[in-house]
Amino acid sequence: MAYKRVAAITGASRGIGFHTAQLLEQAGYSVYNLSRSSGDGSFTHIPCDVIQEADIRTAFAHIMETEGRIDLLICNAGYGIAGAIEDTDTEQAKQQFAVNFFGACSCVKHALPFLRESRGRVMLVSSVAGNIPLPFQAYYSASKAALNALALSLAQEVKPFGVSVTAVLPGDAQSAFTAARKKTAATNSAYSARAARSLAVMEHDEQTGMSSAYVAQKIASLATKRRLRLYYTIGGKYKLFYILQKLLPLSLVRFIVGKIYAK
Repeated sequence: MAYKRVAAITGASRGIGFHTAQLLEQAGYSVYNLSRSSGDGSFTHIPCDVIQEADIRTAFAHIMETEGRIDLLICNAGYGIAGAIEDTDTEQAKQQFAVNFFGACSCVKHALPFLRESRGRVMLVSSVAGNIPLPFQAYYSASKAALNALALSLAQEVKPFGVSVTAVLPGDAQSAFTAARKKTAATNSAYSARAARSLAVMEHDEQTGMSSAYVAQKIASLATKRRLRLYYTIGGKYKLFYILQKLLPLSLVRFIVGKIYAK
């Protein structure tokens, strides 16, 4: 008997998550947006703060009560902080990890019992910065690198149950992410001028980068793909960067990144 596939997406009220949810709904999924705000989508919104484990448990319980299954989890919720490591308050850094990394961990943890039943799929929305860490975005880069490591470990753990895992690594994209970034640099910091120049480059690249809809199209197409690799880089030039950083000496990679982002 045919069944309707069910997808849970965190942070689908806007940007990449919103467009991905729309595309999956058009593809026949029953889509649930787990986020603090509802957005304008026709898919179902469940109020959920990913740093609150009780919210996550309640959300998945509601989906199971309504649908009886979960086939796809996309961990998309996240934000960025920017500034020198020395200028960043430790609590801000912890909050970055709480949302970007541990929020995804909690969602995976509570969805897996249902994904094992459906032999479903986990997709973690990471970033190219997880493989090529950027100066003045150290904690954001580290949180995404942690997601990449999580994907590798998780894929090995759940393989016997038929659950597939992949991390998608978009490059710079036009989205609300840029405006939502929290800037930690102090005005009288030794790093102020360089951090400001670096951030200006980052924001220009984001504002002139891929559209959120384009990134979402790539994610949605992967969601329905039969077989997946562990990592997918999104964006033509970023695929090239990903390959080059594996082939080039680390000293040369550091030099190039430094010339762009740490002048």
